[in-house]
Amino acid sequence: MPPKAKITKEMVVNAGLDILRREGEHNLNVRSIAAELECSTQPVMYHYKTVDELKNDIYFAADVFHTEYIMRPDESGVNPMLSIGLNYIRFAFEEKFLFRFLFQSDKFRNLGFKELLEGGDLMLLIKPLAQQTGLTLAQARTVFETLFICVHGYASLLANNSMEFDEEHCTKLLKNSFMDIVGYMTGGEEK
Repeated sequence: MPPKAKITKEMVVNAGLDILRREGEHNLNVRSIAAELECSTQPVMYHYKTVDELKNDIYFAADVFHTEYIMRPDESGVNPMLSIGLNYIRFAFEEKFLFRFLFQSDKFRNLGFKELLEGGDLMLLIKPLAQQTGLTLAQARTVFETLFICVHGYASLLANNSMEFDEEHCTKLLKNSFMDIVGYMTGGEEK
């Protein structure tokens, strides 16, 4: 019976995630992970057939980290949609390398915008939004999609530039955008 592996798959993925958060995707490779774990490359690749397989697991771990980050409840009692939007933008500012890896690495190749947004548990956000605003599910989805464009644009600017995150200004912008689109939708002028 072979000896038990000292370097686990979870250790490899966590080391890759740590490197990604600190240094970015361009420094994420088998050698850097091995150096992080203070081992040779053999224990790193013991768990994977290919480097792409390893990067996919790191991508999944980064996605889980991102989801947990943006879904953290806000103790101030603000609108949950606003809280999620602010967390998304804050994530891009604080975790620039992870944001770029998740959303700017061509992972969504050959997808349309509609397919991108249908990929997750979007209804967990859409249903409460519809209830809170009195909108239909279709209207609430349109509100979410519109706000997502605004939030993602702001986040992308922060992740790719040496800009400061002004939470007060961002909160005001998101509140205004939210109120404007909900007002538009409740006015019966959906396009």
